[in-house]
Amino acid sequence: MAYKIDAELCIACGACAADCPVECITEDGDKYVIDAEQCLDCGACAGTCPVEAIKGE
Repeated sequence: MAYKIDAELCIACGACAADCPVECITEDGDKYVIDAEQCLDCGACAGTCPVEAIKGE
């Protein structure tokens, strides 16, 4: 199960990117996106998102 960021909820704080152990989260304009192919499904990003914009697919 890969994780995905809901662009409507993302506030572009960068907390998720800072906590990703494989650096698969990148900034895309004024939001962040997760590369599903690189994602380890560890959930570290979801645990740090202050607005709960990250969900498992």
